[in-house]
Amino acid sequence: MAAIELTLMSRGYCHLCHDMEAALVPLAAEYGATVTVLDVDSDPQLESRYDELVPVLLHGDTELCHYFLDEAKTREYLAGIR
Repeated sequence: MAAIELTLMSRGYCHLCHDMEAALVPLAAEYGATVTVLDVDSDPQLESRYDELVPVLLHGDTELCHYFLDEAKTREYLAGIR
């Protein structure tokens, strides 16, 4: 089984981003997922695409949630790809 790789679009000064990153820790551990945090301000294309939506949780190109972790939706999604 391939590892699940999630991406969190974030900002260093964003408290919602920090909250989502912390909330992801137990969920990622439960599903054996890795979470890569990308700072949207470090790339003009990312900033243009995700500027007002951060934090945004992605699996590939699939947006799982933004602003707040939707744990139920994310859990359902992860269970379906496991």
